[in-house]
Amino acid sequence: MEIAFEYGQGLMAANLPDHTDVFIPGETVPDPQYLKNTEEETRKSILNPIGVPPISKQVQKGSKVAIVFPDRVKGGVQATSHRKIAIPIIIAELLQAGVEKQDIKLICSNGLHRKNTREEIKSLLGERVFHEFWWSNQIVNHDSEDWSKLVDLGHDEMGNPVIMNREVFESDLAVLIGHVLGNPYGGYSGGYKHCATGITHWKSIASHHVPHVMHRPDFTTVNSQSLMRRKFDSIGRYMEKCMGKKFFTCDAVLDTEQRQIAVFTGSAAEIQPLSWEIADKRTYVPWAEKNYDVLVFGMPQAFHYGNGMGTNPILMMQAISAQIIRHKRVLKDNCVVICSSICNGYFHDEEFPSYRALYDLFQKDYHHTLPDLEKYGEYFANNQEFIDKYRFNYGYHPYHAFSMISCGQIAEQHCSAIYIVGAYEPGYARSMGMKTRATFEEALKDTGKYVGSNPNILALPKAFKLASVHLGMKESMNKIISK
Repeated sequence: MEIAFEYGQGLMAANLPDHTDVFIPGETVPDPQYLKNTEEETRKSILNPIGVPPISKQVQKGSKVAIVFPDRVKGGVQATSHRKIAIPIIIAELLQAGVEKQDIKLICSNGLHRKNTREEIKSLLGERVFHEFWWSNQIVNHDSEDWSKLVDLGHDEMGNPVIMNREVFESDLAVLIGHVLGNPYGGYSGGYKHCATGITHWKSIASHHVPHVMHRPDFTTVNSQSLMRRKFDSIGRYMEKCMGKKFFTCDAVLDTEQRQIAVFTGSAAEIQPLSWEIADKRTYVPWAEKNYDVLVFGMPQAFHYGNGMGTNPILMMQAISAQIIRHKRVLKDNCVVICSSICNGYFHDEEFPSYRALYDLFQKDYHHTLPDLEKYGEYFANNQEFIDKYRFNYGYHPYHAFSMISCGQIAEQHCSAIYIVGAYEPGYARSMGMKTRATFEEALKDTGKYVGSNPNILALPKAFKLASVHLGMKESMNKIISK
């Protein structure tokens, strides 16, 4: 069979054996039905929160409100996206309860991601909310290096440093607008993951996006009971303890096309298990009837974190590892990955300013595996040039690269070999420990030394174009549960 896989700005064809199995999210196994009347269901959820009083009981004239919303990485920009539906309903409730417009602040929870541009913010929030709040400086990106807008809360019960956005901390009502979507980092986005990563500081991120957390057996395969997830919950609960109030959390369970399957509002602690139960039906798919020797997919140049993710060598390894984390349940222990990438040396230094320096460091001074670089995290995180590019030039925070190397090592731990096919400059792939071939067919032929001459092959077209699921075996996942 011939299958086209993502490759740079276009596609690359692969001729694979006829017995190859193909999985495309939302197509091979349909998603649960999405909401037909999204606005009505969202309003009903917001007006009847679980575990917290309704907005009308929590605020009045003079109350300060912070509405925290996710950045461009998740959730979509369609007219019916969760942000565009939920935020106007919440604003209307605030105004009706007596809150003055000037006392509402909208904060993009970009965390260590690059700040979103004015046009991106407009695409996320919609024209009406944007124009009502942008020009009065009431829409901002979180700045994890602006200490006038941060508060150090010390350490939570697990010993994690908790440094959070001051405006959220000091607000009378802190609203979290989140998305419950399958995520290799701790099972799902949304809930306490949102606040623990989106409105904190690199030192907080360094308590969980690190090798000693991400290389544990409870991290791969992805699940919602890992140490990382417990850290998210601990940090979020500690924020609430220090604030003296619970987050007013409004999370939407999303499908492959970023449409709302369900909406839950209330205390994060109470709505997380409820939203996960629904999300499990879409995310944990008991589909495979055999374990696979070879996993085949393609990598576009631009996806997820931004333009250059599919060509930046460190991010390429992270993206491949993310597929292993998601699908390890259906892969053999000695599996092989074959992935197309133009791999042309485009780091996109403007967007990922610290990555080239970290990559160069990996090539020398006795650095044999990616975790060998962990010791430089604080040094990079205090590099003023990189910090300034994060704060003022729409670049990723320098510590972001370290959370990616922690993930990137996972593919090497669980694979016999990783092939990059079609690389313009193959040396970048080889320098990360990957093998290179010109075509899918050449790579597949070479896998015989690892998996024999008749391997079970799983192809994942659109792997980075659509919201992924977490595949499981039919027999062992009849109950779709997050563990």
